Order: sequence, then structure tokens, then C-alpha cells
Amino acid sequence: MPYEIYLKKNEEKRIVAGHSWVYANEVARIENKDKNGSLATVFSHDGRYIGKGYINHASKILVRIFIRGNETDDEKFYLDKIKAANDYRLRLGYENCYRMVFAEADNLPALIIDKYGDILVVQCLSLGIDQRKEMICNCLVKLFSPKGIYERSDVAVRKKEGLSEIKQILYGEVPDYCPICENGIKMLVDVKNGQKTGYFLDQKENRYAARKYCRGEVLDCFCNSGGFSLNAATVAESVTACDISELALKNVNDNAELNGFKNVTTLCGDVFEVLRNFRKEKRQFDTVILDPPAFCKTADEVKDAYRGYKDINITAMKIIKRGGFLITCSCSHYMTTTLFEKMLIDAARESDRTVRSVEIKTQAPDHPSLLCAEETQYLKFFVLHVL
Repeated sequence: MPYEIYLKKNEEKRIVAGHSWVYANEVARIENKDKNGSLATVFSHDGRYIGKGYINHASKILVRIFIRGNETDDEKFYLDKIKAANDYRLRLGYENCYRMVFAEADNLPALIIDKYGDILVVQCLSLGIDQRKEMICNCLVKLFSPKGIYERSDVAVRKKEGLSEIKQILYGEVPDYCPICENGIKMLVDVKNGQKTGYFLDQKENRYAARKYCRGEVLDCFCNSGGFSLNAATVAESVTACDISELALKNVNDNAELNGFKNVTTLCGDVFEVLRNFRKEKRQFDTVILDPPAFCKTADEVKDAYRGYKDINITAMKIIKRGGFLITCSCSHYMTTTLFEKMLIDAARESDRTVRSVEIKTQAPDHPSLLCAEETQYLKFFVLHVL
């Protein structure tokens, strides 16, 4: 018989408000028995129906609720949910490249689907979703007829679900590099070996917004495949794209050549050391862009992350010409907007520069966040004017 999960008293409030995660330590008792990864029904302490979701006894998140009514998780359910998620993006004008499904924010917990032209990339982050990826793949073929579907489930969080990391073709043919068009710029996305699912789609609008601050000499740190660099190159005199990954920098050079940009050069190195060396050399830039990977992936790492963010932002402020701009980001939800802004205030004070805030943005609309789930709100994008 299907699992029945009964919560401890008052533990249902967050979940009833729309949050999907049921933690193991919130559960009073479990009745009946089924297979791990099966659909379980969750009730409040007094027996009120809350919803259904996949159970995993190996995870601290025991159940991820995604059904609030009488539906079941058949193919029709997934067809309807995925189509609704995609329709939302189409309504906003997305066409060529975007996040089609954003897990909890689209009421499909632990499922990520990104579109890169005719190629779809899937990421399965829970046991229940992983067990149903064949059905999900079939739904994608029926709905969109892609040329290929690639799985990028090579993420450490799967270990918490008792799953191994995996990369594989699920359907059709998938090239090493997928051509896309972002903000009028041609890009080749490495869906097989690039970061995340191949590219950081959540910064699309922010990269376009950065153009108005990128006159003169620009330094793009943690440049990855060159999203910010190429947008800057449309208006800047010169762009230096810096990353520690030679593979990423090859992608930058290929993308610059694809667009005919002659004002982009690459620099391989550790950004912390590169910034310090520029300061020693008294090299200055009109604009510096900082878009690092998440410095903290758990709450325990926030203090160390705070120091790391402050370090690079202080040094960046010191190598910006007077009147120039610092574009600085964080993609860790543990580094909240309030905490990130406090770090920037500390960095400005310690850099001995007068700094004013010009623009603050968050992740792109194809990465919506749930007000009831702070985990879905993660990206901070600040533009600062350094006087």
C-alpha cells in the first residue's frame, strides 16, 4: 500500500503555504509500506490531507510534494505540467534559449529542463524524478520534438539522494556544442562539459543590462564561456575575460570569433591572484565584472564565503578608475541579499573608495522564485559606481 506520512503538530504550516519539502525530522509517523521513490501521501498531525510527493528514506528531505489535489503522477500529469511551464516562458517572449522547468518554482521539485535551440538538457536531482526520467523524456519528445535530449545529472547533491552522478544522451543526437542566440549574440554552449547544464541562463537579462556600464576597458572575472564578456564587447573598447578553466576560455575565444569580436582577450588564472597582481601593477579598468561560482553551498560556509566575497570586491574596487563601475554577483541563496549588501558596504569602506549603488537585479524571469521557498531566490546582481 502507498506510504502515508503524518507530520508532527504544527509542522504543516510551511508546507500548506506552498513549500514542497517535508523533512524527516518533521514526521511523527509513517504508515504502510511501498518502494523507495514511490508516491507518498502527506497528512497533518490531525489527519488533514496536504498533498502527495515522492519519498526517499535516504534523504533528509523525506518527501517532495508536488500534487495538492486528486491527480496522479502519470504521463498526462507531466505533459500538462511541462507544457504549462513552457507556455509561461513563451508568454514572456523566450524562444531560443531558456530554462523551461525550474524545479520547485514550477511545482516539479528536483527537475530542471533547459532549452538550447533544438537541444534539451535535463537534470534529475531526486530519486523519484530519476526513476521517472524515461517518462519525462517521452513527454519532452511528444511536446517539442527536439533533436536531442542530454542528461546533466553530474551534481553532488544527488549523493544526498543515494544517487550517483551521471551524464548521458537520453534521446536523439547531441553535438558537443549547441548554437544559441542570446541578446543578439551567437554562442556555442558546451552542454556536455560546461558548467551546470552548459550555460548560466539565469543571467541573460543581467548580461544585457551590463552593456550600458561597459564603456572603455572591461575586466570580466570568472568569465566562464563569456556571456558577460561578449555582451560587454558590443560596446567596450577592450574586454579581458579571466577564468581558471582553459576549456572555458577556449569557449570564449570561439564565441568571440563566431561574432567577429576583435576586442576580447582571455587570461587564464585564479581570479583572486589576478586581481591582486593588477593592483600591484597599478593596472586599472573602467568596469570590473565579478560573477563567481557559489562560495557557500551550506549555511555553515557563510562566514568563510563572506570573507571571500569581501576580498575580491575590495580588490576590484581598488583597480577601478574613478567614475567606473563594479558589477558584482552572488549565486548562493545562503548569501542573502541583505548579507551581500552588507558585505559590499564593508568592502567599500575598507577599499577607501566612495561607492554608490546604481542598479540591483535578480535572476531572469525564466527562473521564477516562490515567496514561500527562499531557496528558489538565490541570484544577486549589483551595479556599483566607484567615485
